[in-house]
Amino acid sequence: MQKVKKVPQRKCIACQDRDNKKELIRIVKNKEGQIFLDKTGKANGRGAYICNCSECLKKAIKSNALSRAFKMEIPEEVYESLIKEIEDDE
Repeated sequence: MQKVKKVPQRKCIACQDRDNKKELIRIVKNKEGQIFLDKTGKANGRGAYICNCSECLKKAIKSNALSRAFKMEIPEEVYESLIKEIEDDE
């Protein structure tokens, strides 16, 4: 009998939709306090997931969802670089 592998699910911090981990983008805060997009999904640090669209990132910024997820104030230039990276991928 074939064992069915469970696909990990994660929730978008902006729209609260659940999706497969591979479909979402992981944003990481490492020990040094740097915040960046994690394309591999394996970087060390605390991760938060958002849908792969700039609307969800903008919603997360507006609602301070990233600040809550990482328990810190997030600098404006971090948001700008995240938006730029996501829009480049779209």
